[in-house]
Amino acid sequence: MENLKAIKNNSGFLFKNDRKQQEKQPDYTGTLNIEGKDFWLSGWIKEGKNGKFLGLAFSPKEPQAPPKTNTFERPKATNFDDEDLPF
Repeated sequence: MENLKAIKNNSGFLFKNDRKQQEKQPDYTGTLNIEGKDFWLSGWIKEGKNGKFLGLAFSPKEPQAPPKTNTFERPKATNFDDEDLPF
C-alpha cells in the first residue's frame, strides 16, 4: 500500500471498504487532494441503463472540533475583591 501522507496534488486513493455493514455505506473509501486541500473520497457501485458505474462523493477533511463543555456550568469568578461589600 502507498504512503497516504504522500498524496500528490490533484490525486488520491480509493480502497475497497472491508468494514461496510449497511447498504448506505460506501463500497470504496479513500482520500483525495485537490489544489493542496485534503478531502475524504467515497464511492458506491451503482447500476444504470448502460451497466454498472461508480458514483463518487467527497467532503473536506476538517479538524475535529473540541468536545463541548457543559453549558450549564457557571464560570468561576476570578480576582473577586470583597472589601467593597457593605456587609
